[in-house]
Amino acid sequence: MAVVWYTSSNDCTISYSSAYTIVPTYECFNRCTYCNFRTEPGESPWLTLAEAEHKFRELQSQNICEILILSGEVHPSSSRRESWFRRIYELGELALSWGFLPHTNVGPLSFAEMQALKQVNVSMGLMLEQSTPQLLNSVHRQAPSKIPQLRLQQLEWAGKLGIPFTTGLLLGIGETEEHWWETLEAIAKLHSCYGHIQEVILQPYSPGSRESRDVPGFVPQQLPQVIAQTRQILPEEIRLQIPPNLVPEPEWLLACLAAGARDLGGIGPKDEVNPDYPHPQLQRLREIIEPAGWELAHRLPVYAQYDSWLPSRLQGLVKHWRGR
Repeated sequence: MAVVWYTSSNDCTISYSSAYTIVPTYECFNRCTYCNFRTEPGESPWLTLAEAEHKFRELQSQNICEILILSGEVHPSSSRRESWFRRIYELGELALSWGFLPHTNVGPLSFAEMQALKQVNVSMGLMLEQSTPQLLNSVHRQAPSKIPQLRLQQLEWAGKLGIPFTTGLLLGIGETEEHWWETLEAIAKLHSCYGHIQEVILQPYSPGSRESRDVPGFVPQQLPQVIAQTRQILPEEIRLQIPPNLVPEPEWLLACLAAGARDLGGIGPKDEVNPDYPHPQLQRLREIIEPAGWELAHRLPVYAQYDSWLPSRLQGLVKHWRGR
């Protein structure tokens, strides 16, 4: 089957990225109570460049475009922070050398770190989650990098640096509906200044087997209403993304699309953040959405309107992918 790369805002097109996630390290100094990803510092080895290269070689024949570099966080004042950041940068360089398009999401970074990573990433991301500081008294009590103002600053720096950016909300971790709208309005305000937010993810909290929190997940049936209201708050050019593995019922997935969601994110072998919820196969997604009048299409991790923002070296590689 011919691959059709998504390049327009056709309202009947539901886009996704053919992605593979690599994890430099699972260790993280945050202790979010809902996390199913982290390990304690020192408890898991870091991914080596040789291991990554071996994986990239395997992926050459698998029609993978995006390499998502997703990492736990090393504390900014740690003596290992420089080595951690260097590994992330080198993984971006290595992915480019194999012809892939890297997208990095590794937690809050300094301005200089973001500036450096722009040279080896076609886009970057950071979940805002929720802008209310109230969560610092509950699920984020032991998560210093989840301070809302710190994460909002990342979005602003991305705009100032001209980095195509993805952010999003985590729904159902103790916030209120009003907090959703406040968070979305904060994103819209930053986008109005810089025009750099290409996607906003609406991610329903889904309980996993490794977390310390024992509460019900966000009810997927609420998502269409949230999507519809989100579509009223955010500018039209920002694409709304929902993770299909967290909305497994076909009727509710279709309801989310009808409400205004137009992207399904990176579809790969494993959702590292939600390992208990495997991604559906692309054929299964087609069977669900195409009879309802939608067209499922690949997209690159950078949207076409941002191609000119990239360093010339990256523009050439993106142009190559768009021509395939």
